[in-house]
Amino acid sequence: MPYRGGALLDQNAIKTRRTPYLRVVPQKEAYELEGFSFNQRAQGQSALEELESLVGLEKVKDLIYEVYAFAEVQKKREKIGLASDKVVLHMIFKGNPGTGKTTIARILGKLLRNAGILEKGHVVEVERADLVGEYIGHTAQRTREQIRKAQGGILFIDEAYSLCRGGEKDFGKECVDCIVKGMEDYAKETVFILAGYPAEMEEFLRSNPGLRSRFPIHLEFPDYSVSELTQIAELMLRKREYRLSQDAVDLLEDIIREKKAQEIVPSNARMVRNLIEKAIRRQAVRLVRDRAFTRHDLMMLTARELLEASISLV
Repeated sequence: MPYRGGALLDQNAIKTRRTPYLRVVPQKEAYELEGFSFNQRAQGQSALEELESLVGLEKVKDLIYEVYAFAEVQKKREKIGLASDKVVLHMIFKGNPGTGKTTIARILGKLLRNAGILEKGHVVEVERADLVGEYIGHTAQRTREQIRKAQGGILFIDEAYSLCRGGEKDFGKECVDCIVKGMEDYAKETVFILAGYPAEMEEFLRSNPGLRSRFPIHLEFPDYSVSELTQIAELMLRKREYRLSQDAVDLLEDIIREKKAQEIVPSNARMVRNLIEKAIRRQAVRLVRDRAFTRHDLMMLTARELLEASISLV
């Protein structure tokens, strides 16, 4: 059975899962600590801190840490000559847009690099247009090239279900066959992640029975709540060194609640990002018109700008 996000963990002990690893290591203890260099340990902490800092996604974060811990322990067992399980980390990510699938893949790449499982830990992000060609042989060539680019890291295939939507004459099946072969040829070098909408991914797996067993880890990314989306908006603003006026603070959650209710397919953090981008552009128009360029002016977004942004948000 595939692992399901968070299903293997005691949810009453959520906060014990990741933070014990995040400890300060004196530099004088050295450049070789438990098989890791000082720099590797710092990188490992940074990636775990990045994982921990994400808003929501508790079950997803639990399973990612579980995968990372398992991979590191198996590597250490192998290093000292103990029997170790084969580490197969190919994954299925199911979730609506803006739920953090790509972000989690990038963090996972860093963690697996730090654990010594992946040489590089980079993520190559592709979709159907990057893989499927227009004539016989073209698809295999393009797919192999993307797999080659991903060696030592992660090949992240977004909207993977679209590979099998073109009928019998479509070259998508050839692409899937190449992916399966690549998973066999580079099992120890590359992690393959197939991602997409939940219902479409489930249909895709049902129509390709052999695929499900090749991806032992399944993560389900839930939609964000209004409260979580508000936190994400505030984090986006803080990172870009913007602030909200008090009336804008009071308005933000109401706008997000309204927009979320209007969506047929939730776009989650993507909707919030678009809202913030539009509000920043409206602020720029006001500042240039008023010739107001103090530090306070340059940082402050008003309720009016949020409202204007929300009205123009499609």
